[in-house]
Amino acid sequence: MPCQIPLYKKFAGIRQAPPEMASIVSETVPKFTAEALKSAAKQSERCHIVPLRLRRAIKKYLREQEEPHMKRKVLRLSESFSQIKEVNLMLPTSTSKELVEDPLKSVECSQRWKIKSAYGDIGLKYREDETVAYVASRMPAVYSALYRVLSEVRRRLPGFSPAKVLDFGAGTGSAFWALREVWPRSLNRINLVEPSQSMQRAGQSLIKGLKNLPLIQSYGSIQALSQDVKKSDRQHDLVIASYVLGEIPSLKDRITVVRQLWELTGDVLVLVEPGTPQGSNIISQMRSHILWMEKRRSRKLEDASGKECKALTTLKNGAYIVAPCPHDGSCPLDNTGKYCHFVQRLQRTTSQRAYKRSKGEPLRGFEDEKFCFIAFRRGQRPREPWPLDGMKFETLKEQHARRNPEDLEIDYEDQFISSEDEDVQDEDPISYDSDVTETDAITENDDWEEEGEETAHANLGSGWGRIIYNPLRRGKRVEMDICRSMDREGTEGSFDRIVITKSKNPTLHHQARRSVWGDLWPF
Repeated sequence: MPCQIPLYKKFAGIRQAPPEMASIVSETVPKFTAEALKSAAKQSERCHIVPLRLRRAIKKYLREQEEPHMKRKVLRLSESFSQIKEVNLMLPTSTSKELVEDPLKSVECSQRWKIKSAYGDIGLKYREDETVAYVASRMPAVYSALYRVLSEVRRRLPGFSPAKVLDFGAGTGSAFWALREVWPRSLNRINLVEPSQSMQRAGQSLIKGLKNLPLIQSYGSIQALSQDVKKSDRQHDLVIASYVLGEIPSLKDRITVVRQLWELTGDVLVLVEPGTPQGSNIISQMRSHILWMEKRRSRKLEDASGKECKALTTLKNGAYIVAPCPHDGSCPLDNTGKYCHFVQRLQRTTSQRAYKRSKGEPLRGFEDEKFCFIAFRRGQRPREPWPLDGMKFETLKEQHARRNPEDLEIDYEDQFISSEDEDVQDEDPISYDSDVTETDAITENDDWEEEGEETAHANLGSGWGRIIYNPLRRGKRVEMDICRSMDREGTEGSFDRIVITKSKNPTLHHQARRSVWGDLWPF
């Protein structure tokens, strides 16, 4: 019987491989430096500025509509979203659990995988005035959240360049604008599924005048898309469903839609919902269902195939999570009273400042958009070395022993928390000089440009944890709530508070002080 060797040990909140393991992986471990670790772990953006081309398009669209009483309509739209939350709260927890874990137990449920009605018949219907209010008040925030999510997918999958994309519940095209910013050169075709005609018209109006657009086709339902496209052409490199599943009041229909979207996914599926307990619950349910469904399918194929075909079967089937989860096990936040969500700060656009109401006080120049998301990829999670495998860090005492007396300087960094370390600020740091340039004309210089590649990226192995909530900085120690994998296969996860001290590891302490909510953390 082989001896049992622990995979790692704890040291100042860091997992380090034992010498035996380090010698095994030493040849394949990437040579991370302190700066490379920081670059790879950084996933957040402090305050996103909506691109000038999108601000121009929104401003031009709203001017053409000439809608009166806009503030009142924006308020009514907000009330509609609140009603959706109330409907989701009414779904029985017991029924939800049974459907997610094994939906095929119910004969009635199994007959509903093919929805006969259009998605618009079971979702929120947008009238013309609600569409205009949505463009004015919500589109910039939804775009910013999607840009954040898709940017992380690009960083985690540096070789992924989607050519064919499906946007389910496309609305006014927020995902399309984010896609063009993140992958401006790779897009060839985008299929939009949106039952609201007013939303479709608004999306077409917003992109009017843009150059070098991919082929864009709009459909009212998934069924319409399936009838129009050949079966061999239905697979999409990337499928997105953002801020839409919560608008489907039936949990059975919601699971049905996600199953259909997964069948249309050739590589990556991204689901995004508002950062509320209800939105997090929806993401958690869909996460559990897709992972359960693929594990069940893989077991069936393995049982049906011969041993010689098992390797091929493994490559073609299965699913794992690209982000935000570092593992594919049960969510460790379930039944804890906490929920997984993130926040993206954005500069408010001219329309948002004009039409959003404030409670008797001047409206801040920024807002924080809370969101939940999940990104799946087909296949098996890669087995990658953990980032800190084989790495050695000096303690503060060891660093002090090496320094030259003439180089000593007083370090005030740890005596005060600088404004750089504060994630949430009360003051309004935004200036609006860029609003002066919001002209209607879209010139040739507005063409999208590819962003430069990062010098280092976090691989898809299970060695990168996720920082949930704001880190607590207490003098020379930093406390972080981290969701992480418990094994190298990524089959089980945990949610723990990690403490990094300057005395035991000044290098990682320096990185921890500059890490924020949503960043990755190496193990």
